[in-house]
Amino acid sequence: MAPPLEPLVLTLGEQLRRRGFSMASAESCTGGLIAAACTSVAGSSDWFERGFVTYSNAAKVQLLGVDEALIARHGAVSEEVVRAMLAGALARAPVQCAAAVTGIAGPGGAVPGKPVGTVWLAVGTATLGDVRRLQLAGDRAAVREQTVHIALRALLALMERPDAGAAV
Repeated sequence: MAPPLEPLVLTLGEQLRRRGFSMASAESCTGGLIAAACTSVAGSSDWFERGFVTYSNAAKVQLLGVDEALIARHGAVSEEVVRAMLAGALARAPVQCAAAVTGIAGPGGAVPGKPVGTVWLAVGTATLGDVRRLQLAGDRAAVREQTVHIALRALLALMERPDAGAAV
């Protein structure tokens, strides 16, 4: 079982406040759980701007501007698409940083080379970023829960970097 999210979210919120940043999430497999975790704490309106729940490919295209050809070429669960989701969130929300996730939470949906538990994560600012492929174990709920924890920790690590800057 994963540790409680509240301490992590509170620490992330403090880092964002200290920098004068606000954030957005662009979520597929987590269906808004990152946004829900962030907004579950009092005072999050100081630093959480919005969440894009882009569960379908059409939503990724319409809400985040992901190129349909990119999805067709690489699949929705890919490094290229998660990078485009992050870029779309940063471009379409008045924020300085964002987290994006796309994956196969299961129990179905696996394809060759992308088993259940495959998740692509991207966090970033206009100038910094971290993109990684995760291979998570467990059932659907466990994959989604782990994804939220890892995404929030990755964004916190990015915000703790001295070169993450400050809002302008």
